[in-house]
Amino acid sequence: MLLGEQDQFLSYNGEVLVFQLSKPKHAEEADDKTMNLCVRRMAFNRDTKLFVQKSCGAFSVGASNSKIEIICCSCTTDSRTGIILPCILIKKKKWNSVKYFLLLLHSSNQFEPSFNFTLDYELKEDIRLFAGPSLLWRHANKLFYISSNTCVVQSAPVHLSCVVWTGEIVGEGTVVLGVRTACLPETEDPDRFSVSDRAVWGSEFFGYTIQSQKFLSGTCFMPHAYSRVVSSVCVCRSERLRKQLRISLVAITHKNQLIWFHNGAPKGVCELPYENPCSVKPALTSSSDLLFAVSFPSGNSCVVQRRDSLQVASKWQEVKCVLVDDFIGSGREQLLLLFKDDSNTDVLSTFKITDLGEVNYASGINYKHDVPAAEGLQENGLLTVRALQTRLQAGWTSVRELQQHLGLQKRVILESCRALIDLVEERTHILPNSKKEGLVSLWDDVEDPPDSLSKETPSASEVPEHFTEELWQRVVDDSLVVGVKLTESFYLSLSDVTLSLVMDQDFSSISPIIKCQSKIIRLNKAFSALAVSSRQIEPPPKKMKLDLYSKNDLKKDFPKRSSRIQLDGAKTVTAVTSLSPLLAFHRVCCIVLLHARKQNHQKDGLQQSKKITVLCGKILLSLEDISNGRYSIKMLRDNSYCTGSMEDILAVLAVSVRFSFQIVSCDCTLTPVSSWLLGEMECTPFKECQDNIFCHKAGNVHGTIFNWALKNPFEGVLTIFCRNLTVLFQCLHSLSRVLPPSCSVKLLRSESKGVLTEQLALALEKEMLTLKNSLFSKETKAGNSLMWGSEYGKKINDAPLASLLDTEEGVWQFRKKLQKEREESVQSMNQTLNGALYQKTALKIAEAQLSSDMIVWRLAKS
Repeated sequence: MLLGEQDQFLSYNGEVLVFQLSKPKHAEEADDKTMNLCVRRMAFNRDTKLFVQKSCGAFSVGASNSKIEIICCSCTTDSRTGIILPCILIKKKKWNSVKYFLLLLHSSNQFEPSFNFTLDYELKEDIRLFAGPSLLWRHANKLFYISSNTCVVQSAPVHLSCVVWTGEIVGEGTVVLGVRTACLPETEDPDRFSVSDRAVWGSEFFGYTIQSQKFLSGTCFMPHAYSRVVSSVCVCRSERLRKQLRISLVAITHKNQLIWFHNGAPKGVCELPYENPCSVKPALTSSSDLLFAVSFPSGNSCVVQRRDSLQVASKWQEVKCVLVDDFIGSGREQLLLLFKDDSNTDVLSTFKITDLGEVNYASGINYKHDVPAAEGLQENGLLTVRALQTRLQAGWTSVRELQQHLGLQKRVILESCRALIDLVEERTHILPNSKKEGLVSLWDDVEDPPDSLSKETPSASEVPEHFTEELWQRVVDDSLVVGVKLTESFYLSLSDVTLSLVMDQDFSSISPIIKCQSKIIRLNKAFSALAVSSRQIEPPPKKMKLDLYSKNDLKKDFPKRSSRIQLDGAKTVTAVTSLSPLLAFHRVCCIVLLHARKQNHQKDGLQQSKKITVLCGKILLSLEDISNGRYSIKMLRDNSYCTGSMEDILAVLAVSVRFSFQIVSCDCTLTPVSSWLLGEMECTPFKECQDNIFCHKAGNVHGTIFNWALKNPFEGVLTIFCRNLTVLFQCLHSLSRVLPPSCSVKLLRSESKGVLTEQLALALEKEMLTLKNSLFSKETKAGNSLMWGSEYGKKINDAPLASLLDTEEGVWQFRKKLQKEREESVQSMNQTLNGALYQKTALKIAEAQLSSDMIVWRLAKS
C-alpha cells in the first residue's frame, strides 16, 4: 500500500498506527460508491531495526457523490470503559452540506462509529479531540462541542479569538484554554491606563470547563500580556494545593520562542531555530530528561531540552511527522521522526528513533556490517560481564558463609533451649559430642553441683502498676462492646490476649461468667490493615529463624501487611457479648479480666512465657443509661467526613462480620465502584482512618463499613463489614447493578485460626523428624571412624596424669599424645558426605521448613 497525502500517523502503546483512505480492490464493481478507511499497526523490531506490520483492518465508508477526507486523529478516553483508544475524525462533503463521523479503533482492528453530525460549513479552526470521545472547534469566534454522550452540537457562552490548549485539569475535568478580547472593568476610568496598558489588556487568557460550564482565571496559566503572542500550549503538570490551582506548562509564540511557565509566572525562555512554530509535544526519556519536540509548518522540527535552562538540543529538516511513545519497549519515551522521502513510497521507510541519549536508531544504516562499533560494544560488554561475575561469586561466597554461621547458631540455640528445659524440669541433660559439630565446649570438665544452678531459676516479671490507659464500653444494636486500651510497653510483651466479663453480684442461680467473644482489631493511618490481599500467596523474604520457642522472633520474621505507624486501635482488645440477658437485671456491674501470655526476658537472653490474669477494672451498665443513649455510637457527617471516635469505629468493627471480594474487570476500569460507594451508598470516610468509609444510607445497610483497595484500574478488593448476611446480600445486589456484565466477583475465604494452629504443629513435627533422620543417617556413616578416636582419647584420659608430669620425659610424652589426639579430632570433624545424598537431605529439610514457614505466615495474617 502506497502512502498518499491523506495519510495520518498516530502512536498508541508503542505502535505506529497508519490511517489511509483507499478504494476497494474491485472498484469497478462498487461503482466508486464506497471508500475504505484502512489502518496498519506497525511495530519496531529491535533485531532488524525496522518497522514491521503486526496487523491491519479496514472500514467501509459510503462515498456516493461525496468527497471523503481524514480531518485528524488522536488517542482519547472512552467514557464507557475508561480505556484510552485511538479515534479518527472523517469528513464527507456534499455540494450543500458537510457530514462528520467520529470512529473508535479497538485492539481487534474493529472500527466503532461513535457519533456523527451534519453542518452547513466546514471545520477549519482549532479542531480538538478530547475524552468522551468528544470534539470541539471554533467557528465565527464561537466555541462549539459535541460528545458521544449527547450526540448534539452545543455552543459555549463565550466569544474567543483562538484556542491554545484543551485537556484535563485536576478537579475540573476537561478545560479549554483560549484567548478573548478583554474588557476594562466598568468601575475603572479608561484615562488611567497608558497606551501600553491598553495594548496588554486588549486580549486575555481564560479557561472554560466543559462539564461544569464555568470560567477559570487565565492568570493561573500565564500572564495576560502573553495572550497576543502565544500560539500553542502544552500543560505538563496540574495539581491543587490548599484549594489553589498550580500549573506548569510550556508555550510557543509567534516570536519564535518557547517559554516555560510555573504557577502563572515565566521561568525560562528559549529561542527557536525556525519560524512560525505550530505544535509542541513533551517526552520523558530514559535519562529522566524532559524534552519538548517543536514542529514547524515548513517541515522542520527541533527538540528543546529542559535541565538547568531551556536550550535547543537538536534540529532536523524535511520532517513529515513527529511522534512520542515507547517504541523500543524500554519503559521510557523516545522521539520518532518520519522524514519525507519521494524516492521510497513504502510505509515508515525513512525514520529516526532517539532520546538524545543512549537510544539512537535510524533507517538506512546496516547494523550487521558496522564491525568497529560492534567489536567495541562486545568488548565493553565482556568486561562488564566478567566484573559482574566476580561480584556475584564474592556475594555468593559471603551468603554461603553466612548460612553456615546461622545454621551453627541455630543448633547452639536449640541445644541451649533443651538444656534450659531439662534444668527447669530437674532432668539430667546430656551434652552432644562437640567434636562432631566442630565446636569447643564452653562447659567445665568438672560438673557443677546441681544446687548452684538451681538457685537461678527463671521468674516472671511482675505486672506494672498502670498497664491500662482506658476502659470503655459501647452499645451497638443488641451487643455490648467492652474495650481495654493497654499501654504500649505492656502490650508488646503479651501474646494470646483475650478478655472475659464476670458479674460482680452474687447470683446463686446463674453463672457469673458472661459468654463473650474477644477480638484484636488493627487499623493503620495510611492504609487499612483490614483489607485482604488477593494475590500474595507466599510470605515475604525473611532471615533464618533462630528460636523455635519464641513467638516474638516469628513476628519479626513475618511482619504484617500494615507495617507503618499504627493507630491506637492496635493496642485495644475488645470483647463482644449479647446485651439482652444483661438488661434483665436492670443494673449490673461487671469485672473485666485480661488473660494473656507474658514474655519474660531472662539473663541468658531467652524468653519464657507465663499465663497471667489481671484485673482491668469494672463497668456499670443500667437500662436508664442505655435508654438515654449514653453508650451509643455517634457517626455524623462533617464536611464530607464521618466524625466517629476511635472507640465508636472499633465497636462497629467488633460486632461486624468481614467479607472480602476480589473484583476483576477484563475490558473496563472499576471506576463505577468508587462512584457507587460515594453516591448510591452515601459513604463518607472516617477522619481517623480515611481508607475505611461509613455508610449513611437509610435502611438496613446504615452503619456498614467498606474498604475499597485498588490493585490496578482493572482489579481491586472490596471489604465489607456488615452486621449480618441480609445486609451483605443487599450491598452485593446494589453493587451488581452498577458493575459491567464482564466483571467477575470472587469471595476471598480466610482460614480458621484453630485449623492453622493444628497444621503448624504437624508441620513442625515433620520438620523435626526430617532433621533428626538426616542427622542419624550421617552419624551411622561416620560412627565407625569416630569410635577409635573416642577410645584413644579414653586411654589417654585413663592414664595417671600425675605420673606423666613428674619427669621431663613424661611431660614430653604427654604433649606428643595430646598433639596426636588433637590431629585425630580434626580428622574426625572433617567427615565427608556423598554429594547426591547431601542434596537429597538438604532438599527434604528445606521443603519441611518451607511448609512450616508458610503456615506460620498464614497464621500471622489471620
